[in-house]
Amino acid sequence: MPRDIPVGNGSLLVNFDQAYQLRDIYWPYVGKENHTDGHPCRFGVWVDGHFTWASDEGWSRTLAYEQDTLVTQVTLYNPALNLRVACQDIVDFHENLYLRQITVENLNEDQREVRLFFAHDFHISGHEVGDSAYYEPERRAVFHYKGKRWFMINTAKVKEDDPTLRQAQGSALGVDQWAVGTKEAQGKEGTWRDAEDGQLSGNAVAQGSVDSTVALHLSVPGRGEATGWYWIAVGDCFKDVTRINRAVRRKGPQTFLDRTRNYWRLWVAEEDEGFDGLPTLVSNLYRRSLLILRTQIDNGGAIIAANDFDIAHYGRDTYSYMWPRDGALVAAALIDAGYPMVSRRFFDFCHEVITDEGYLLHKYNPDGSLASSWHGWYIDGRKELPVQEDETALVLWALWRHFQRFRDVEFIKSHYRGLVIRAANWLVDYRDPDTGLPLPSWDLWEERRGVHAWTVAATWAGLQAAANFADAFGERDEADRYRHAADEMRAGAEAHLWSSEAGCFARMINKREDGGWDVDPTVDAALHSLWYFGMFALDDPKIVATMDTVRDRLWVKTSVGGVARYENDYYHQVSQDIENVPGNPWFICTLWLAQWYIATAQTAEDLEPALEILEWAAAHALPSGVMAEQVHPYTNEPLSVSPLTWSHATLVMAVREYVARRAAMDQVYGTPRKP
Repeated sequence: MPRDIPVGNGSLLVNFDQAYQLRDIYWPYVGKENHTDGHPCRFGVWVDGHFTWASDEGWSRTLAYEQDTLVTQVTLYNPALNLRVACQDIVDFHENLYLRQITVENLNEDQREVRLFFAHDFHISGHEVGDSAYYEPERRAVFHYKGKRWFMINTAKVKEDDPTLRQAQGSALGVDQWAVGTKEAQGKEGTWRDAEDGQLSGNAVAQGSVDSTVALHLSVPGRGEATGWYWIAVGDCFKDVTRINRAVRRKGPQTFLDRTRNYWRLWVAEEDEGFDGLPTLVSNLYRRSLLILRTQIDNGGAIIAANDFDIAHYGRDTYSYMWPRDGALVAAALIDAGYPMVSRRFFDFCHEVITDEGYLLHKYNPDGSLASSWHGWYIDGRKELPVQEDETALVLWALWRHFQRFRDVEFIKSHYRGLVIRAANWLVDYRDPDTGLPLPSWDLWEERRGVHAWTVAATWAGLQAAANFADAFGERDEADRYRHAADEMRAGAEAHLWSSEAGCFARMINKREDGGWDVDPTVDAALHSLWYFGMFALDDPKIVATMDTVRDRLWVKTSVGGVARYENDYYHQVSQDIENVPGNPWFICTLWLAQWYIATAQTAEDLEPALEILEWAAAHALPSGVMAEQVHPYTNEPLSVSPLTWSHATLVMAVREYVARRAAMDQVYGTPRKP
């Protein structure tokens, strides 16, 4: 299932699926560790002797956010129960606290007792072995722990005359029922089954593979409402989580909700001059994308590709890693949007993990350790570097954008020798001496090894960035060397990647032992890199012909539309009608086409196709604003991971490019803006 509404603070990330099941709890790093292992934590309702989980049929669910903040706005309506439940979820912007406000509306005339049940399927540190859970009567709370991973679960009913809980007595603070038990062993499903009669066992302790369920009882007047609170405090030890719990009691849960709402509204309120002419759906998605991006970025600098654990069922691994490529492109979007602290931490991370030789490897865990990889060190009887060269090059490209935007010389100074020069020297050396092209490496889609158009363009851009830095620091010889290598690379691309027979650039070539070339003529959306990173001019006839081919061959000819990754894309493929559905529509690939329209526009009318694509992105995102990696070409159902960080970053970049291009036209031509 997609993750419809993530909330986080850079160390604690909580994800919900489309059925409003809490599915992921990542801490202390975004992306590492997942303390549910993707298992659902359920929310249930008992009233008038009837029980149902909010994920069951019979509920209509609306999962969204409050405008311009990371506070969810969830509405659950069950006509059979004659109840409406409104929930707001946050992760506090500062404390490692997940908090939910629940307001139950009774649509009956008579007062009713409504019991709310919260079931927790913890797999602490990613597995269930050795977990412990217990009920503690002093705080009337349930604790889960293993080693230095503690979770304290509590609830409250806030009285109007005591919003801070300081004088809470009786049942106002603490769970009304609890059960701790065994799961996934001896045929036991867990205590969530115990909840389905509306009454929990009260079992107080369990170890091994354990779960828990707690209940909060609300007395709801006829045609009236009652509000309760539920929270999970997260920390290294008992002392940490009880300190957070005391703060919630002392300040009141509403304080944490309000302050988190205000923090994110302040965070996202960057300069948006010129955005007034955008359609509301697009400007809203722009700000929502910035907020979703922040949930996927660890405070230590790792920009995580995606944190949808369900993808593990596809290949027994996840996207919860820092790919330097994805990270560089996301950092570039945040640089353009004016968030230097986020991008600085990313570059710090890259400087920390780059090898002494000057290259970045496939991907990294959020703590900086080397992540899993399917790229080998041994190919065809010899050692090969398991790299995607664009991952190193694009970090330099993004770092130069950062310096152009913020001019923070002292920050760049600390990275100049160890990151910029080290990486640039490797890019120069890792080339074919005959053609000047990069040596073979893995492509950006991580599926084939060769010399790729995307990699050539990205490496050219990385060398240009390094030359700019060397010039800025007065090292003219180094700058000349980097630019000379870039010039040779461009000449090699024009000589060997252009296919006059196909009338467009090839996505990949490979040099044979006889000196000839094997050419992969598959049309690939990544050919956009040849102009986007600046290696070829926009009006170069070869580029124009290539982009025309990309548009014509990769547009999905269904009611969903969008641009496929490449012809006959196998990944999550749902159709063999390659003529009409060359692959599933990807948000990033579709937005790349918008960027082409923006860059080449000469008049306001020329910008219309780009605006249509931006509106397409808004229309094909989830109602919450979350964008997946790709969507089903017939149903628009999210496919693969959701949200994909790169999708949201590309939207941010495309919107800013659109606004800048339109503003430039307004200045030159006095073009009126759309109302």
